[in-house]
Amino acid sequence: MPPPLPRRPAWGESAEPTPPPPVAVGPPEHQTPVDPWAGVDTGGWDLPSAELPPLPPTMSYPTPPDTRQWSGPPAPPAPSRDTRQWSGPPAPPAGPYPVPPPAAPSTPRAIGPLVPARPMSPPAPPTPPKVPKQRRGRRSTAPPPSPPPGWQAPKGYVPVPVRRRRRWPWLLLLTLACCCGCPAYYGFPISAQYPARAALPVQVDDLSLRQDSRSTETAKKLENEVRKEHWLAEDTFAGVYATTSGKRVTVFGGTGFRLSPESDAEAEISRLTKQYALDAPESVDTGVRGRHERCAVGSADGSAVVVCTSVDHGSIATGVFTRLSVADSADLLGTLRAQIVQPERG
Repeated sequence: MPPPLPRRPAWGESAEPTPPPPVAVGPPEHQTPVDPWAGVDTGGWDLPSAELPPLPPTMSYPTPPDTRQWSGPPAPPAPSRDTRQWSGPPAPPAGPYPVPPPAAPSTPRAIGPLVPARPMSPPAPPTPPKVPKQRRGRRSTAPPPSPPPGWQAPKGYVPVPVRRRRRWPWLLLLTLACCCGCPAYYGFPISAQYPARAALPVQVDDLSLRQDSRSTETAKKLENEVRKEHWLAEDTFAGVYATTSGKRVTVFGGTGFRLSPESDAEAEISRLTKQYALDAPESVDTGVRGRHERCAVGSADGSAVVVCTSVDHGSIATGVFTRLSVADSADLLGTLRAQIVQPERG
């Protein structure tokens, strides 16, 4: 391996090598001092010398007393048969304190660059303990406290078990009753009466359907009036019935959904009031929920008549009766209606 090339001197550096410092022969305390003014002519300096006052004599320090080197703690005394109580360690000898042993030299530690301390953030406030949430309406399930030991019941005492009170979900039952009971109460008549179909039977008790030209023309005229007044009707019907004794019954109406049968019954009587010169109408109890009936006394062709109309959620039927009372006319209309209007069961 070739030797390294000599280093080039830096700018301004002397080309001659710096001699090494002289090696000290011994400690500087034992070397001969060197006079820096040796060989220098100092006789040409005419400097006035000021006479300084003599210094006071220095006081000598007192000679310290001889100190004995510490040789360790004294040996413990030999055990003896003395039964006196121990009163503590022996007192140290009188005189100057012993010299402690020299401390071991400490190794210097390397001190690195000082790093600025990071600013400490203020401590966070203590978090309060969480309190468990208590549910309303729920009682604690802790067992009842037991009697203290040795407790005896008084004479004649009989323990009776405490009956727990049942907690019924009244709110749930009320909600179910409102959500299911109300629609069922108002929806049952509608489902039982609508939809319905109408057909005129030939014979109803002692009444026979008249099919002559005059009766047929009258029935067709009444049917057209029903269609004109009740244009939402799904089906219409009209017919003239008579008995052998001379009683005459004219019935007409139609089928279709009706939301308010009571107001429709009053409207039908009001429509026929001018045609038959009706008096004040009377309300008749039908015994069927959702069906309303009105009857009024009037006249037609110079004869007294009774006009009754019966309306439910699925149909309307009106009858004009001769030679009958209001009660008999209402009963006969119910019989005719049961034969003519038939609800369609789904």
